[in-house]
Amino acid sequence: MQPKRILKYVAALSVAALALTACGGGGDDADSGTAEGDMIINAHGTEPQNPLIPTNTNEVGGGHIVDAIFAGLVSYATDGSTELEVAESIESEDNLTWTIKLNDGWTFSDGTPVTANSFVDAWNYGANPDNAQLNAYFFNAIEGTDDEGNSTDGETLSGLEVIDDLTFEVTLKEAAADFPDRLGYSAYFPLPEVAFEDMEAFGEKPVSNGPYVLDEWNHDVEAVLSTNPDYEGNRTPENDGLTFKFYTDPDAAYTDVQSGVLDIMDQVPPSAVSTFQDDESIQAFTEPGSVNGTITIPSSMEHFGEDEEGQLRRQAISMAIDREAITSTIFDDTYTPSTDFSSPLMPDFTENIEGAEVLEFNAEEAKDLWAQADEISEFTGSFQLSYNADGAGNREWVEAVTNQIRENLEIEAEPNPFAAFAEFRELITNRELDTAFRTGWQPDYPSVYNYLGPIFGTGAGANDGDYSNPDFDQLLRQAAAAEDEATRAEHLAAAQAILMEDLPAIPLWNRDAIAIAAQGIEGVQVNWQNQPDYHLVTK
Repeated sequence: MQPKRILKYVAALSVAALALTACGGGGDDADSGTAEGDMIINAHGTEPQNPLIPTNTNEVGGGHIVDAIFAGLVSYATDGSTELEVAESIESEDNLTWTIKLNDGWTFSDGTPVTANSFVDAWNYGANPDNAQLNAYFFNAIEGTDDEGNSTDGETLSGLEVIDDLTFEVTLKEAAADFPDRLGYSAYFPLPEVAFEDMEAFGEKPVSNGPYVLDEWNHDVEAVLSTNPDYEGNRTPENDGLTFKFYTDPDAAYTDVQSGVLDIMDQVPPSAVSTFQDDESIQAFTEPGSVNGTITIPSSMEHFGEDEEGQLRRQAISMAIDREAITSTIFDDTYTPSTDFSSPLMPDFTENIEGAEVLEFNAEEAKDLWAQADEISEFTGSFQLSYNADGAGNREWVEAVTNQIRENLEIEAEPNPFAAFAEFRELITNRELDTAFRTGWQPDYPSVYNYLGPIFGTGAGANDGDYSNPDFDQLLRQAAAAEDEATRAEHLAAAQAILMEDLPAIPLWNRDAIAIAAQGIEGVQVNWQNQPDYHLVTK
């Protein structure tokens, strides 16, 4: 029998803390003059893609809000360590069947109790294929689902059983020693009974159980959150509320931070990347980070299928990109060229992945690979790279990348911009975009696995390019079942070696953990996800 796994306090995850001190400017210790009950933090945000349903929110704009208003079985500290929150204990004798006991007394913002059914019903909803939830993939480890995380048993999963009001049991298809560490992601958040009466309407004004409550969502303008007086979890707000202001122009947002109209921003526009750390009108925070940037090339694109021609062209595109030049000239060395598909901050990171030389700039080799692909089937037309123009720096780096591809491969290549992130993501989700497109990943929990399974696993919700490789999927299963970190890292490295050959997405760089704040703002800590811990921010 395998050793008993009990998560009772904090799971040990060796992720470096990103509790940062300001690099430029500095907070003012003087009284800000803010009246009690009126310390509202105005934070940079973007319009969410969908109604705020946890199992259907997988982008940053909606994720900021969902993470702030909901609480899960576990939560993640600033350094990435896992802490029990709604759960009192998560136990297993064999890493296959898990018994989850809830703390008594948790309630939703409408006063109804958080029970075992709150989790089981929410997970069943998320896994029901009729509901087409973007985060369904996160349930694929549970008995009664297919590889895509969809239920094979109708509306309920055979691997979920409610024992009593505060206890439920989860049976997995295969042993997964890291299962408790996954449960702080939004796909696993609970839902109240009222949600199932009209889920779309619920998503516009969720009833939640987290540190904050959504008071207003004024589309394309802002989301107004107030503190939840009944919340007694790990993330007690130090402020009196958050307002996420939705911007389509990062330069406008930066200007608002300089003037104090906006209190905190989780990125820096390219126009300020070389000067923000010396800008005395703001406070600047920066450390190595976990968010990566990639280019996804869908398998459906002509000449880029999952075959020899497609592999050659993907490798040629990758080696035609001079990452060092772009991270230096455009991002002023606040980004680091990728060496794998994850981040060096992850506890199971492995250096020197087999095949990673495809991430190194080599114009001559790139041109030769492209010529080999042309011998199979000649490429005509233009290689287009789509992106959302409202993201900081996207236009500049996309133009640089397409220029390099054009020059080094001697083909037509051009940017294809979209004004707003929500529109851009909708086209990707609906498979209505027939070009390559910019992608990136902010980890959901601290593990290399999270950069691989949700993005490249067969049928995964964030598998925007529809990649599928059974050997890769098998290595993911072996990694999840591994009892020790070294074995897990070995399987994950082997899985990445397959990705280096197939290149369903092309790794570009890892973004430093950067935040800027107005003068007078205090308590800024940037966490393992490259995001400020908004509940700690004060003024």
